[in-house]
Amino acid sequence: MSQVLTNGESSTEPLTTNVEQAVRERYSAASQQAEQALCCPVDYDADYLTVLPQEIIERDYGCGDPSKHVKPGETVLDLGSGGGKICYIASQVVGAEGSVIGVDMNDDMLALARKYQQQVGDAIGHHNVDFRKGRIQDLALNLTLFEEYLSQHPARSATDWMHAQDYADELRRTKPLVEDDSIDVIVSNCVLNLVKQSDRQLLFSEMFRVLRRGGRAVISDIVSDEHVPKEMQQDPRLWSGCISGAFEEKKFFEAFEDAGFYGARLLARQAAPWATVGGIEFRSVTIEAYKGKEGPCMDHLQAVVYKGPWKSVTDDDGHVLRRGVRTAVCKKTSEIYNRAPYQDEIVRIEPFKTVADADAEPFDCRRNVERDAREQKGSQYAVTELPIADSGCGPDCC
Repeated sequence: MSQVLTNGESSTEPLTTNVEQAVRERYSAASQQAEQALCCPVDYDADYLTVLPQEIIERDYGCGDPSKHVKPGETVLDLGSGGGKICYIASQVVGAEGSVIGVDMNDDMLALARKYQQQVGDAIGHHNVDFRKGRIQDLALNLTLFEEYLSQHPARSATDWMHAQDYADELRRTKPLVEDDSIDVIVSNCVLNLVKQSDRQLLFSEMFRVLRRGGRAVISDIVSDEHVPKEMQQDPRLWSGCISGAFEEKKFFEAFEDAGFYGARLLARQAAPWATVGGIEFRSVTIEAYKGKEGPCMDHLQAVVYKGPWKSVTDDDGHVLRRGVRTAVCKKTSEIYNRAPYQDEIVRIEPFKTVADADAEPFDCRRNVERDAREQKGSQYAVTELPIADSGCGPDCC
């Protein structure tokens, strides 16, 4: 198979389904010598690059900058951290009160990232970056600890292999690489597309597992404008080059939704394609999605009003919000709307009297109903308040 890319690269290697091996080999080589075909032009904040050695800058292979969306004090997880560039940028953003974890399975890339860890930390003024060996679709298994076991207990038989699998499961339970509900924001830069198709559902469920409630994922990756045919997906050169493993753009959003994320939105989209193969365009996007809609729906007589400008919108749970209409929502949804990415689009309206948790009744979020103002005020509400004549209200405020 031979495909000519818009960047001039061609692929003539034999078909194989072992894309993970192809990725390991190509990125090991790229850790030793820069490979321009692996990256898109990215406009990083130059102020954050001054502390980084040129070797890390040159051997960074990304397609976006998710670190732009990290906040001070957060705990950050970088999936496929490579030479550590995004981790070291995020370290500066989160400050000494925050922390950064980089996960990668490639020994050569981890060695490059750790090579300058002391130097970069000294230049930043704090040391809050931890590089860990693991597969991003299995964030529970600490590969360093697993390799230590295998060095002492080589798998020479099927029984040995099964014992090794049992030990791996024990490590996942007792010493997870990344713990449940421990991360504020996950970032990743052009790595998710390298994970084989059969592991992608697990990948997104692992992302969801490690995020705290209210946490978010900010992912920069390559997407395609059409379905990528199977013969292209089986080309190791195209796969390891961040092309044939690309998510179809609309299905990238669907993957977040299927894993339980909400509020997914497009933060950046490359206008011109980065590469084109067989008429299929590949470009960089950055998507943000949130965790935290799980849990019961209880009615506390709350409502929201959608500001516009659309006549109506539908959220991830099927709530249809009509512009200017007081719409009934449960307490959980009301709280979600009070946070990013919704808070600027919504007005929350609380009931005249707060409904205690013990008095709240189940709310069916599958229905879309207007909340009557009298329901929120109460049937006995009969207040009369008129403007006072000498209140000082002049023509500019009335």
